[in-house]
Amino acid sequence: MSKKYGGAHRVKVPGLNQISIDLKPHRSVSDVFINQKMDLTELVKYINEKKKDGESITLFHAFITAIGKTIYNRPKLNYFVANRHLWEHEKIVISFVAKVSFDDHSEEMMVMVPIEKNDTIYTISKKVHEKVESFRSKKAKKVNKEGANSAIDVLGKLPNFIRVPLIGLLKWMDKKGILPSSLAKDNLYYSSVIVSNLGSIGCGAIFHNITDFGNSSSLLTMGEIKDEEVITGKKREVRKTCEWGMNFDERIADGYYFAKSAKVLQHLLSNPELLEKPASEKIDTAELR
Repeated sequence: MSKKYGGAHRVKVPGLNQISIDLKPHRSVSDVFINQKMDLTELVKYINEKKKDGESITLFHAFITAIGKTIYNRPKLNYFVANRHLWEHEKIVISFVAKVSFDDHSEEMMVMVPIEKNDTIYTISKKVHEKVESFRSKKAKKVNKEGANSAIDVLGKLPNFIRVPLIGLLKWMDKKGILPSSLAKDNLYYSSVIVSNLGSIGCGAIFHNITDFGNSSSLLTMGEIKDEEVITGKKREVRKTCEWGMNFDERIADGYYFAKSAKVLQHLLSNPELLEKPASEKIDTAELR
């Protein structure tokens, strides 16, 4: 596997796409926003049933599984632009930030969850649980930090005259794809997509900018789940809905591709039993218009 950009390979693009990249060389000014209200009625029922069966599966675990499965079915979501070229991650990795403890002064840790081809909601749930518990455990007297989590603590303590030019050098190395692997490890900016479950803290979904540093082309936030009355024909019913704020680098795909990907994601959330099948299993998207 190539070590460039944390493990990626070049993707050939048509001339129009290349010119688009040249006209907008920065990711921070190329993001588009999609506000999507997701129906989670069936997913909430599914999670509640699993809890009755003794499974420690959460909504967040289901979100990560559904996103990973969506990327396997919509591979352009795993693309990114770097140094005016289009690249594809050689792995699917979903990242998020987790607090060590739930208080205002708690440290935050970057967490990376690789989604393998044969992963299911059960194996992904176990991965997330183990990674988070490794630093939330009350038995841990001191959080063991590695990679970017450790480097940030060191860099942040340096005086301005050292830190600023050093950060500039790291940004240049990042642009050229030669950032040391130790700094790409556990670095959420080196992932397929960054996610944030704001509903867990009673907050609504937001649109969060994507950055020029690293190679994440997508950032998704999920808001709190609410009951909403929906009218279908002459039938009224209350559904569980959740706002999602989605930011994408528009240079990796077109609007139709992003919209279709959102429908694939909704299809998975509406049919949660599909999350028990391998992440790489193909979904028939012909009817998802």
